[in-house]
Amino acid sequence: MRDFHNLVVWQKSHALTLEVYRVSKQFPDEERFGLTSQIRRSSASVPANLAEGCGRGGEPEFARFAQIAMGSATEVEYHIVLAKDLAYIGENDFLSLTGSVQEVKRMLASLLRTVREQIRS
Repeated sequence: MRDFHNLVVWQKSHALTLEVYRVSKQFPDEERFGLTSQIRRSSASVPANLAEGCGRGGEPEFARFAQIAMGSATEVEYHIVLAKDLAYIGENDFLSLTGSVQEVKRMLASLLRTVREQIRS
């Protein structure tokens, strides 16, 4: 069993979630149950799935939860684009969030490659 706190990708995805919460406070009130809820849930899903995968038994289950985290990170990436296109966030927040989510996705891809190689060995 791994300690998820030690995973740098968990730390980065947690920081991304905190940033998403900060930025989404600016969204219009009518989006509270729409985009605000969706972007917050999908961003929190990334570190939550990594944590859950760490608590499961074995590498195959960990890989499955890391793959789910990747899907959630991709969903966040889309929600960031949507928020920008709807003019809910400015260019600086867009660039910052996009850079963070892309970094998390690269780290998840690397983690998945490593874990899958361990499974095959």
